[in-house]
Amino acid sequence: MRKLIVTEFVSLDGVMEAPGGEPGYAHSGWVGALFSDELGRYKLEEQLAAEVLLLGRNTYESFFGAWPTREGPMAEKINTMEKVVVSSTLGTSDWANTTVIEADAMAQIAALKGGDGGPILVAGSRTLAQALLVAGLVDELHLQVFPLLLGSGLRIYPESPEKTSLELVESKPLPGGVLAQTYRPASR
Repeated sequence: MRKLIVTEFVSLDGVMEAPGGEPGYAHSGWVGALFSDELGRYKLEEQLAAEVLLLGRNTYESFFGAWPTREGPMAEKINTMEKVVVSSTLGTSDWANTTVIEADAMAQIAALKGGDGGPILVAGSRTLAQALLVAGLVDELHLQVFPLLLGSGLRIYPESPEKTSLELVESKPLPGGVLAQTYRPASR
């Protein structure tokens, strides 16, 4: 059985919106000044360990608009690895090794997770990440927590009348006050 990992840049108040400069958000690009070489190495190791990249449509479009033209180990891994996109509107993809899931996404992801192979990594993809959390399909959360309170914006955690208990597995301080934290659902 594969491990499903959701990895996110997140502010102290849980905002994950537009960390890299995506348009339309008042605080867009909030990761920039605090991104360090150590964080870059952390993200590279995380990506290299994954076998499948699972994305929602918006994050897919952002990644497909950027990664095919980049070079280096991270670009090589992302461009050649298996990618699965959850979208009812995308249809098909021209990006190598990409499959689009249009219907029954949680059932298809559960089947993918139940197969043999390395970890499935979900980056960004807020709507998908929230649906995976609600469906109980997330094995680990890798949060790179930035010492910022953004005050507004889309958050990683879905609104819910139920609480979700997590277990802190690892916390690693990085330069600039960023914490790389790994959580698992407490019931696992």
